[in-house]
Amino acid sequence: MQETQTALKNISLKPSNAERIALFVGELNGNLKLIEKSFSVKIFHKGDEVKITGNEKDIKHASDAILDLYNLTKKNIEISKEAVHLTIQSHLNLSLSKKAEVIDTDIQIRTPKKIVRPRGGNQQDYIKNINKYEINIGIGDAGTGKTYIAVAAAVEALLSDKVQRIVLIRPAVEAGEKLGFLPGDLSQKVDPYLRPLYDGLYEMLGIEKTTKLIEKEVIEVAPLAYLRGRTLNNSFIIMDESQNTTVEQMKMVLTRIGFGSQAVINGDLTQIDLPKHITSGLDHVIHVLKETDGIGITQFSSNDVVRHPLVKKIIDAYKKFELNINK
Repeated sequence: MQETQTALKNISLKPSNAERIALFVGELNGNLKLIEKSFSVKIFHKGDEVKITGNEKDIKHASDAILDLYNLTKKNIEISKEAVHLTIQSHLNLSLSKKAEVIDTDIQIRTPKKIVRPRGGNQQDYIKNINKYEINIGIGDAGTGKTYIAVAAAVEALLSDKVQRIVLIRPAVEAGEKLGFLPGDLSQKVDPYLRPLYDGLYEMLGIEKTTKLIEKEVIEVAPLAYLRGRTLNNSFIIMDESQNTTVEQMKMVLTRIGFGSQAVINGDLTQIDLPKHITSGLDHVIHVLKETDGIGITQFSSNDVVRHPLVKKIIDAYKKFELNINK
């Protein structure tokens, strides 16, 4: 049995700054310990010098994550746990990838409160497709950034006057729950189901500005039932959770798109809540449109998950379990 050779790499944290180094390592060196655990390396830290030992490939990704994390301390603000996890996860995804992924640092989406950059090849392709095509379909597991990137692109398009409004659509079918038990009219009933889209808008624009734009109907919530017969011109349309549309609903939404408009249709085919005998509009449309010019289709995987690292493991465990059942 051949032994894996242990490699060594020394890196310097530049510019050297005691306050930034303290923020970088975290309380009780917690950030460094998390990097060690994630990449199966050993890290020795003294001042602005960091020594990493382990497998050569693991060292490369760990050192890249370390330099990215240190870069986050530029403003001398404590790094959030979310930022630490996302930075590590993005480099972990690269280390697990079977192909070398080159991320173009020039590809980004600018919003007033966030600059969104791709974390991995599929996210990069997704942003490129959104910039290139008027209709885009994003398919993949929860937490892969489908909705977040779509919202960022919509905000950028609105603020640069490429569109005049943002239209948010989400099917009101969730895990067997029935709308009749929710208070309010149809629009108010659908509102809770749009929460992930609202959360993205709050992060990009702030709560106050988002609320004002909704009041002015520059950001419009459009329940599926209200779309029939309409033509949506000069709009950035986002339909989230589209795996829960029927074939007829999907066709209806896609044929509402007017001049100067762009649509992003997202969904996760592993989380269909429709009755068993009803075909998902998302599952159907990717077969119908797969060879149609002018439409971008991006397929995400569990390696693209940018939530807590355990989310990826949970998704993979479910897939493995279901695969074994169906054998």
